[in-house]
Amino acid sequence: MITKYLLIFFLPFGNFMYSQAYLSNIFFNEDNPVYSTYAASLERSEYILNQSYQMVWFDPEKPVSFDSQQWGSWSVIFKRGDEIRSQLKQYYQKPVITASYSDMVKFFYYPFRDLRSENYFLVYSSRFAVQEMKLFNLGTSEMKLEVYPSIQNSKQDYQNIKILPDSEGMFFTHYEFPDNWMKEHKIPFREKIRNVFLLSEPFDSFGLYDLFSSSDDENKFTLLSDIQTAKLNSLRIKNSGLISLQKVFTIPAGNSITIRIVRGVTEDENDENELLDMSTKLFNENLDYYLIINEKLYDNIPKINFKNTDYESVYWNSFNLIRQCMLPPEGECSYNYYVFSREPRWGWGYGGQVFHESLVMLAYAFMDPKSAMNSQRIFFERQHENGYINYRTGPYLNESIPVNDQFTTSAPWFNWQNLEIFKVTSDTSFLEEAYLSGKKFYYYFIENRDSDKDGLCEWGADAVLESVRDARVAVWDEVGDPANFEALDCNIMLVKEAKSLSEMAKILGLEHESYQWIADAERRSKLINEFMWDEATGFYYHITKNTHSFSFKNENDLKRKEMIAFLALWAGIADSLQAEKLLEHFRNPDEFYRRFGMPSLSADDSYYNPIGYWNGPVWIPWQYLIFRGLLDYGYNFDAADLTKRILDNIVFQLKDNHWFWEFYSADDYHAGWNKTYIWTGLIARFFIDLNNKGLL
Repeated sequence: MITKYLLIFFLPFGNFMYSQAYLSNIFFNEDNPVYSTYAASLERSEYILNQSYQMVWFDPEKPVSFDSQQWGSWSVIFKRGDEIRSQLKQYYQKPVITASYSDMVKFFYYPFRDLRSENYFLVYSSRFAVQEMKLFNLGTSEMKLEVYPSIQNSKQDYQNIKILPDSEGMFFTHYEFPDNWMKEHKIPFREKIRNVFLLSEPFDSFGLYDLFSSSDDENKFTLLSDIQTAKLNSLRIKNSGLISLQKVFTIPAGNSITIRIVRGVTEDENDENELLDMSTKLFNENLDYYLIINEKLYDNIPKINFKNTDYESVYWNSFNLIRQCMLPPEGECSYNYYVFSREPRWGWGYGGQVFHESLVMLAYAFMDPKSAMNSQRIFFERQHENGYINYRTGPYLNESIPVNDQFTTSAPWFNWQNLEIFKVTSDTSFLEEAYLSGKKFYYYFIENRDSDKDGLCEWGADAVLESVRDARVAVWDEVGDPANFEALDCNIMLVKEAKSLSEMAKILGLEHESYQWIADAERRSKLINEFMWDEATGFYYHITKNTHSFSFKNENDLKRKEMIAFLALWAGIADSLQAEKLLEHFRNPDEFYRRFGMPSLSADDSYYNPIGYWNGPVWIPWQYLIFRGLLDYGYNFDAADLTKRILDNIVFQLKDNHWFWEFYSADDYHAGWNKTYIWTGLIARFFIDLNNKGLL
């Protein structure tokens, strides 16, 4: 369709149409800290067949594309005469994002000086995504333009290709290959997947193209072969090429054309009509409706008057990350739940919920309080009669990991999470449910993790996993298995759990129970300070179960300075003198005062590696616990300074690769191992807390 445009279209589109919602009114290029991965909104998502995309808009060797780890990539190539635009470095102007939410993005760019491409990309559901492209001829003469919507899967061949009768697109089949973790845990998946790739009007030709063979920058989009319809049913498109649907447009000067592209999938090869019906719906859908829905949802988030524009972007994009990891009730989950990441999707991060990832609910509760509470209810409904809660709980998984006649659970900060969520939502019904569940879990833990009944607990079952710090821990690797020790971190968490239960009981009018919980917390705190505090070094450590000493195999071999000692501030265990001694270590650049935050192991330890795993890197949820402790003890400057150092690396990574990461280097502009990782979204809560104290 050709339309005449008005001058107003050259404004950053979206800015003049909607409310002043931050994410609807941005103007970001590749050098801004924006998270550009997109997944379907909670209400239109599903677990088993679930496709999400990363927008690649910063790689000079590629076109703007939407990439999915297993399901391929789509892009649009432009050709005018002999000039081809198949790489960002060839564009007259690279993309600018003007609106970005968890499921959608709006952006524009200029493939040629006189051609403006305005785009709207929406991941409508786990099965469907749509791209609308408006092309404006800014020149003074008619423009003949060839547009090539293309799709490629670099990891496998496309099979059983079939052209639609009206030449609007094609069907094809690809295969999804789950990793070994998903197979071992019997997570359901669909192996054979039928696809549709469809244009809103008939294409002119169909071919296989090579994007990378030519050394000539202007001719890197080379036709390998015209594909005849008669050959398609037996055709396998090798992964070296792009399948492209060519469409030729003639655009008069001062006019524009609009085209939409839909990608859809189904697990049933006989459901091609369903794919076509939904594609037709998306060709006619008012996409601005979804922008308005997002604006209403994000309007719940606290508004902060930022002085630093990079921090403002991190804040709002953090909620994009969290929201897109949320999925609706399915399988054994009666409530919405989360996965660690939607794109890329890997087994370990796709099984379901774990307590330590649930720390992110402390931020998410401000955005969608009901959804945050329901996520915690997943744990309530799956809890065993004896109080045990699975290590991991998902729609198709109850992961208990039995070891030595014990079931593995997760680190006990369950009650603190529920209390913090209540403080945001003020929902007493939720608090009542949480208190009943939390009591049972607490009793289960102390009854099953204190093998010598001395009032101090150790990690049990698969103790390394249960401790959260599941690889490259100095003590675990170089001294002994965690089951051998009265665990400092475990007991500190239990103090905080008892204090949280006390506060919950008091709110619920259960004064007697409240006093009992406080007494329990005080008993454990006394034992921690008696046995785990070392006055000589001014630090807390694990102790052996048998002797309650700092020596296991060798003299003082448990005196390894780990970040877990600072949890004593979070739990309110340290007195003022102990807190001051801890702060000496915190402020020491040779130990814990590193360029990008607090490392998980002191930098003066021989096992230290700033980009290892639990032997050096910065982990955002643990930083938050320590941050809260600093605020509680009145170390406001230190809390704000810690936040600033953490943000330095987060901002850098969002500018460099537009991902949030599982952890960050303490010393270098580096991050690892897994990207688009939900718990890093907790950084939003730092901003809220600092703002509430007037420290931003």
